[in-house]
Amino acid sequence: MDPFKLKSTKRGGPEAKIQEGICNYLKTRDWLVIETHGNMFQMGLPDIYAVHYTLGYRWIEVKNPTAYHFTPAQNQLFPQLHAKGIGIWILTAYDEYEMEKLNMPPNWWRFLGKTSHSRGYD
Repeated sequence: MDPFKLKSTKRGGPEAKIQEGICNYLKTRDWLVIETHGNMFQMGLPDIYAVHYTLGYRWIEVKNPTAYHFTPAQNQLFPQLHAKGIGIWILTAYDEYEMEKLNMPPNWWRFLGKTSHSRGYD
């Protein structure tokens, strides 16, 4: 497998559409949006790094709300980032309700051990 090639299984699926919507939403609200590529040099990194001049930064992982999993690299890296004070926000849509989660504490740990998620903050 070419380490510089995007994961072809993800690019056309539900997560890709959600990610595109999140990126567009943030860009129209003056965020700098950097998408990671998921190659062997970025294994485990969240999908999006977003920066806003007054709101700070957010590492955003995009998940399909009806069926998702964390990769082994994410299961290893996310707790390490958390231990260093780096937050990760999981988003499952790009509507106002979901985007409001970026104004709340990081929520990645709420998704551990699950394969789907409600839209609530529970």
